[in-house]
Amino acid sequence: MKRFEVIDMHCDTIPAMMDAAEKGEKLSLDKNDLQIDLNKLEKGGYLCQCFSLFTYLGELEEKGETPFQHVKKLVEFWQQEIGRYPDRIRQIRTYEELMENQAAGRLSAVMTVEEGGVYEGDMDKLYELYEMGVRISTITWNFANELGYPNPTVRPGEPWLPDLTNGLTEKGIYFVEEMERLGILVDISHLNDAGIRDVFLHTRGPVIATHSNVRELCGHLRNLTDENIQRLAERGGIIGVNFYPAFLKEQEAGKCEATVHDMIRHMKYLKNLGGIDCIALGTDFDGYEGETDIPHAGSMQHLADIMQREGFSGDEIEKIFYRNALRVFREVW
Repeated sequence: MKRFEVIDMHCDTIPAMMDAAEKGEKLSLDKNDLQIDLNKLEKGGYLCQCFSLFTYLGELEEKGETPFQHVKKLVEFWQQEIGRYPDRIRQIRTYEELMENQAAGRLSAVMTVEEGGVYEGDMDKLYELYEMGVRISTITWNFANELGYPNPTVRPGEPWLPDLTNGLTEKGIYFVEEMERLGILVDISHLNDAGIRDVFLHTRGPVIATHSNVRELCGHLRNLTDENIQRLAERGGIIGVNFYPAFLKEQEAGKCEATVHDMIRHMKYLKNLGGIDCIALGTDFDGYEGETDIPHAGSMQHLADIMQREGFSGDEIEKIFYRNALRVFREVW
């Protein structure tokens, strides 16, 4: 079978490694028991992995850190871990650097922000993180911040309804416009529906959802509406299919599991609605609990095999696995 290269737009491996290190457990990026390490990436056929600087605002106060202090600590840890293996993986800031790594047989690593609260509403902090190499950023995670609002939190006994009222803040609009000017891809994953509406109003180029699925197939508010999928596709943006079982299908009580067929169901829906060019991969590896038959990065070629059996052509698999993301990276970076 043909081996397909992979670009994955989202994982939480670096925060997971730093959390372990703070608890006294040293994990190696070369080989570990997480879903991503260098051996698994190489086995899985990866061209590029986007590594998030996920920041959990809810526990920073007890750590005595500000969001920006924490994200800078993550940056230092990120660069330290990536820098240990310069012959196997290197950070990229431009499309050209990605091409250089590919030609040299090295993996590429992209630094991304997951939680716009790390900027603390201060544009200088955005510029500083850009200089460090951030090239993709969400606006929120699961908390409101200076820029906007996340998907609503479910409350027992209440309907789980999308937030169509609370859009981007004035600062949020300014940040989104400046991200686009700089060449930081605006990531609408985790943003509420009103905020997504405003992102489309205040940007012109490609917008991405690094790790989201189809709401029509799985009613979780982290997934995208048909309208937003179409808007994103019309802009030339991409949606990274998320492997978290709870975003792939409705779960039975006490279970959290899904299969490649659930992933492919979302891909087929996206293809029919937005076209093959809007689909990418955003595994969310090391950022969720649950089970699928793609347990880690080393298993990605299994997904390609099943996609071929389900009727996807080799050209379509290439687009989903890496070429669509590469096109957007080339255009924006």
